[in-house]
Amino acid sequence: MGFGTGFAIYFIIWWVVLFTVLPFSARSQADAGDVTLGTTHSAPANFRFSPIFWRTTLISGAVFAAYFLVTVVGGYSLDDLVALSPDFKPAAD
Repeated sequence: MGFGTGFAIYFIIWWVVLFTVLPFSARSQADAGDVTLGTTHSAPANFRFSPIFWRTTLISGAVFAAYFLVTVVGGYSLDDLVALSPDFKPAAD
């Protein structure tokens, strides 16, 4: 795996993890009891991106490390994962 491919895969994993982590520990203005005039009640009360960024980076680093170990070090591919399925029947050549 080249650097560009690895970076692209990490980038995709990072965005998926970001949207997975984003709702955790989020408090809406309605939950906080302080709704600012002109905003929706579900808007974040005290949004700080820095902790979310670092949490996302750490989790996606662990996911990418697992992916790297399975594919590059272990030598497995998506075809190997399909072959592990109990209903898998190889194509007759």
